[in-house]
Order: sequence, then structure tokens, then C-alpha cells
Amino acid sequence: MARWIRSRRRPLPPHGDRRRGGRGPGEDEHGPEEAAGAAARLSALRETLAGIGTTLDAAAICAELTRAAVRLAGGAAAVIRRTGDALSGYDAVTGDGGLLPDARWAIAAAHDMGVPAADAGPDPWLEHAARGRTGAALCASLTSGDDSYGVLVWARSGDPLRRAEAELLALLAERAASHLRHALAYEQVSRTAGDLQRALLAEPGRPHPNLDVAVRYLPAGRRTLVGGDWCETVRLHFGRTLLVVGDVMGHGLESAVDMSAYRSFLRYIASADLPPHRVLRQMDDVAAREDERRPATCLLARVDPGRGQVTLASAGHLPPVLIGEDGTARLLPVPVGPPLATGLGGYESANHRLAPDEILVLFTDGLVERRGEDIDHSLARLAALRFTAGDGVEAVLDTILGRLDVRHAEDDVAILAARPHIRRAPPPGAETRGPAAR
Repeated sequence: MARWIRSRRRPLPPHGDRRRGGRGPGEDEHGPEEAAGAAARLSALRETLAGIGTTLDAAAICAELTRAAVRLAGGAAAVIRRTGDALSGYDAVTGDGGLLPDARWAIAAAHDMGVPAADAGPDPWLEHAARGRTGAALCASLTSGDDSYGVLVWARSGDPLRRAEAELLALLAERAASHLRHALAYEQVSRTAGDLQRALLAEPGRPHPNLDVAVRYLPAGRRTLVGGDWCETVRLHFGRTLLVVGDVMGHGLESAVDMSAYRSFLRYIASADLPPHRVLRQMDDVAAREDERRPATCLLARVDPGRGQVTLASAGHLPPVLIGEDGTARLLPVPVGPPLATGLGGYESANHRLAPDEILVLFTDGLVERRGEDIDHSLARLAALRFTAGDGVEAVLDTILGRLDVRHAEDDVAILAARPHIRRAPPPGAETRGPAAR
């Protein structure tokens, strides 16, 4: 039966055993050769330690730890991770897992190897001895400060464990625990930021039933869920809908907070049913009075399906694309004023025809911009796309995002497609006709 034996530190040699000049026994005999060997071992240890904690991912840190342990002492290594009071089985196994002790023993050791008392000072590992086989096994605590993140379990066959190896394995575990502490703190902060970003990424309002609308948002990178790009729809009187896309300067959570403020400005101001250029003027006035508000570009499109018309106004934003009934696309010209929060004003509106089977596409610059490319060439690439006649708004967005390879975009992307249709009145008697009347 296997048993866990708590190891004890060897006492330091008495001061009387040291030679004159502070050298220990044997140092005079070996001289430069031993010093060179010690320097090489120290360099190798530094390189090993540098290979732990290269990321802020806890699973990657555990894998780096077990690889370092096997490089240092051979055999096999694994980690048992602690989450609250719960312990996992073997994770991040490196080498032949069959060499490792029974995981139940390791879990029991992890329970016993809590944070040691300040005056106890035990060795930071437990040695595992098994009857009927030669070899060594060790369980080192992953402890940083007052927090325990589990244990490093290491084993090999053949040579018994040397104390110097145990010391080094415990040092690796200590270094990994420090990195785990930072990684888990970062994960908690990222989770909190993600919750806030999801709250900021509100769905656009519901347009009138005479308008089909589809919206997509694709954040740049993996960590950021939402930045400063946004879309919005606002119902107006007489069956009209105001479509909006905007882009706050910068990236990340700070831009997302300003984005939420601009959306609030827009919803409040647009409720007065002003022309698009006057909505922009008032948004600019409000934002300019707040010194810390980041500038933003914005494009407004007031769609009136009853009249077959769209009215556009832009605050430094790129023009929209109109997809005709035959599947061809073209850019719609729009007077461009300064970005919001500059306080300069000077916005104008422009009217264009919008037939029921045509699709209007509004987007932020991340959709088309490419590093080192002129923006006119970027817009021309979008306008050159061809679509299948009769495509719905969702299919149009799929085509655009796929053909422009937006997955590799360097900036956030927000895109909105809208297609008006005329709601025809039901024929006389249709509302009272039912199964009994047939």
C-alpha cells in the first residue's frame, strides 16, 4: 500500500564547518570547474522558469508547469487544480501518465496541503513511496500568498528522488502559482468587463412592419465583445423608420461606454421626429458640452416606404450602399459634415428614391477599410459586389461579410440592411372569413 511521507529539511552545516573566506567543504578543490557548472545550472533554471507564465491563461500555465517539471527531472507530471473547495482529476499531463500515483492519493494530499501555518514551516512538498517498485513521486503545493490553486504531481521510475530535485520542483510550483494568481485575477476582471459589454450591446429598436431589417455586429479580436460601433432603428410617425449606424473613436470598453451615451442621445432626440440633419446637429451640441466625450461618426437614414424615399445625413461617416432589384450595388451620395462632439455643426440632408425591392446597407468603416489601402478603393470593392435578385436582408449580409472576409477585419464591424415593402390592405371580408364561412 502506498503512503505519503512528509519530508524534512536537512539541517544546515554548522558555521564551524565552513572554511575561511566563506567557502564550503570541497569548494577549494573544484574551483573554476564547479563555478562554471553552477553558472550553467543557474542559466538553465532561469530559462525553465521563464517558460512558465508566458500567457494569462490558467490552463496554459499548468501545461507549461508540467512540461518544465519533466524537462527538469524527467518522468511524468500533472496538475490537480483547485476551484473553491473542489479538486479536479489530473490535468495538463506531460509524459507517461501511468507513472503517476493514484489520483485519489494526490487529491487527498491536495486537501492536506493547504496554506501552512506561519510558524510551521514544513517542506512545500510530500514524497510518495510505493511498495514493490523503484522510483520516486512528489506532490508540490501550488500556493501563492494565502491562496491555494491545487498541486503539482510528479513521478518517475528508476532513480530515487534527490532533495535538490524536490527543491527545484517546489520552486517551479511556487512560480506557477504566482502566475495562476495573476491569470485568475485577469479572468475575473475580463468576465466583469464582458458582462458590462453585453449590457451595453443592446439590440436595436423594432422598426415599422413595412421594413425588413437585419443587423450584424462583429468585434475585432477575441477578448473584446463590443467597442464603439453600433446600429439603431427608431420608429417615427406615418410608417417611417430612422436607421442609424455610428462609430465612436477608439476601441474597447471606454468606447463602448461612449457608444451607449450616443445611443441614448439619439433615442431622445429622434423622438421629436426632426429631419436627420437636425438630429445630428442636436447630438453634436449635446456631445460637445461633455469634455471627455469621444468624437464619433454617424450616418442617419430616414426611410419612408409609403413615399418610396430615403433621407440621408452624415456626420463624418461613409455613405450607404443601395442594392437594386437586379442585384447590382452602388454608393448613394450624401453630404458629409464633421464628426459628432466637435461642436462645428454644418449638417445637411439628401433625398433618394428607395423602391420596395431595393435594399439599403449602412455600415461602419471596419467592413471595408484595409491597412495601406485608399478608402475610395475600399468602397469600390464593396460597390462591385453582385447579389442574387430577390435576396432577403439576411442573405445580403451573409454575402457581404463572406466576400469581404470580415473575419480578418482589423476593426469592429457594424452593418445594417433594410428593405421596404408596401403593406397591402386585406381584401374586403378577409377579416371575418374563417373556417365556418368557407
